[in-house]
Amino acid sequence: MQQSPLPAEAAASSATRERRAVRADFQTQDDKDMLRAARDLVRDLGEAKPGIYWPDMLVSAAIGYAGIAAAIFAGNAWTAVFAGVVAALALYRALMFIHELTHIKSDALPGFRLAWNLIIGIPMLTPSFMYEGVHVIHHKRTQYGTIEDPEYLPLALMKPWSLPAFVLIALLAPAALIIRAGILVPIGAVIPPVRKLVWERFSSLSINPEFRRKPPTGDFRKRVLWQETLASVWAIAVLLSPFAFGWRPVLIALAIFSVTAVLNQLRTLVAHLWENEGEPMTVTAQFLDSVNVPPPGRIAEIWAPVGLRYHALHHLMPSMPYHDLPEAHRRLNRELGTGSTYEGANHPGMFPLVGRIARSTMIRR
Repeated sequence: MQQSPLPAEAAASSATRERRAVRADFQTQDDKDMLRAARDLVRDLGEAKPGIYWPDMLVSAAIGYAGIAAAIFAGNAWTAVFAGVVAALALYRALMFIHELTHIKSDALPGFRLAWNLIIGIPMLTPSFMYEGVHVIHHKRTQYGTIEDPEYLPLALMKPWSLPAFVLIALLAPAALIIRAGILVPIGAVIPPVRKLVWERFSSLSINPEFRRKPPTGDFRKRVLWQETLASVWAIAVLLSPFAFGWRPVLIALAIFSVTAVLNQLRTLVAHLWENEGEPMTVTAQFLDSVNVPPPGRIAEIWAPVGLRYHALHHLMPSMPYHDLPEAHRRLNRELGTGSTYEGANHPGMFPLVGRIARSTMIRR
């Protein structure tokens, strides 16, 4: 005999159906009032300010690397753990500027892309080419949430075990990046089939296993070449470093990078509601499938830094610099008000979102 669902499960199922029904209303047509407000209310915003970008990135990187050094040379375990946590959080914030690099105009911040790659992207084996040209596909209206989207999986519709697997696999990211840049890329330099495989399958920060990256062309190909070369040299140096310095420094650094990778994967897990089954969506439907975690809570600025706590708003205005998103949110929230479509993308925090997606997987099963 099939058991009746528990009250909590029934309520969760009902809430899920209501959310999907609301999004279904905008599956074929947009909320034009919201889109018009998003255009008109922020006309004076949108200029990337070097006085914010540079200090934020440089200070975050400096704290992160100082934390790694402190963890390596710490005299006791608790000091090492504390320094490691500080390093992971600071490097995570510095790393998230890769998202800004994919959206800001190439001439908006002279030298910033080069500096970020040399200070963060290359040392963390995630140069900007791994995101540039990939993330923009995620913002294309006809490709968001489809099989062609490199950054989308219907996680809320998958098996319950897929969620912990999705997060925990990030622990392997630092080792995988070292193998990619230090071993596979040099092999690919002399064996074309390996080079093709590495580029198509392992050269983009994507979560869709079906995504295949197209070959780089033009000026972008030149950027790929120098970034890939430096990353490969650095990865080989890391692989050889235990012979000169022992295993402690590299293992501590890898552990810190693993924490950073897991934190980013958790943020990715709650960046969307992940309830689209592959059909094209309107801008409004994409917005409602995305997540804002606005104030008054402050902890979201730690796990979703550099504007990523306004991820749904970012899908409305992808080119808006991260430092202008809080003001844009305040204006739209004030103008559109309680009960609006805009309010439908606001959520209270990470844990309620994880619980919501987890319940959805269990209901689906």
